[in-house]
This record gives sequence, C-alpha cells and structure tokens, in this order.
Amino acid sequence: MQAQQAQQSYASNIVYSDKYNDDKMEYRHVILPKEISKKIQENKLLSEMEWRGLGIQMSRGWIHYGYHAPEPHILLFRRVLTL
Repeated sequence: MQAQQAQQSYASNIVYSDKYNDDKMEYRHVILPKEISKKIQENKLLSEMEWRGLGIQMSRGWIHYGYHAPEPHILLFRRVLTL
C-alpha cells in the first residue's frame, strides 16, 4: 500500500513537455522525479507497459525512443504524426 501511495505521489511530480513535430513524427519529453528514474535500468528503452507502470500518463501510440544524455531522468517519446 505504501509503495502504491509513493508511486501516486511521484506521478503527480512528472512533468510533460509540450508536443513538437517534424514532417513525420510528433515528439515530447517527460521529466521524471529522480526517485523514479533510479528504478530504470540505464539506457533501457521502456515498453508502454513499463513506462505506464512508472506513472507516466499519455495517450496511446507514444514510443519511448531515448534519454536526454546529460539528464537521464528525461525520457524522450515519439509517435507517428496524424493529421
């Protein structure tokens, strides 16, 4: 129960960037509290189930494709741009 409460508390501290795009893809980055980022294996790309399990909440279709190198608690996401 305490772990679930802690996760909910961390989830409320997750910061989502505005979306930005190029011709084909839409992008956004997510800044995790450092307490959550410590639970992630270094340089591992997360499946949707894994990133949702960390408390990240986004609509379907987003794919985790990387980390911001100087700050590994910033996750990079993209999805195919639909018009």
